[in-house]
Amino acid sequence: MAERNRMRLELLSLADNVGVARIAVATFAAQLDYTLPEIEEIKVAVSEAVSNVVLHAYPDGPGTMAVLARLTDEGIEIEVSDNGVGIQDVELARQASFTTKPDRMGLGFVFMESFMDSLEVSSQVGHGTIVRMFKRCKTQSAGAGTLK
Repeated sequence: MAERNRMRLELLSLADNVGVARIAVATFAAQLDYTLPEIEEIKVAVSEAVSNVVLHAYPDGPGTMAVLARLTDEGIEIEVSDNGVGIQDVELARQASFTTKPDRMGLGFVFMESFMDSLEVSSQVGHGTIVRMFKRCKTQSAGAGTLK
């Protein structure tokens, strides 16, 4: 996939930054011809990925997370990464309703998977997690598109 544009945000894992990442990626994605419902799906997926970092990656206080977004001729690739505690069992964490926080629903990965065309989660305990998502732009034709 040919890269058309790229953006990288580095943020502290603070709850206030969930909205920052959500809006920044949605605004960036709007350069492609996504529908408003598709933009909303991207926003939810980014919110869930970033919220997971805020809630789980750094139990002793805020740490750093990176949000990378790439526009291609086919759609948007989004990567949310941290250098936190990692996920002990990725497959278990991706199960609906699984949570390590009793006041949470455990649907973050479920939402990401349902709203994006692909989701990949890689994690190493003690070293952090990388969540990669892709959403195809169905109205985008190869090489077409205009910046708004």
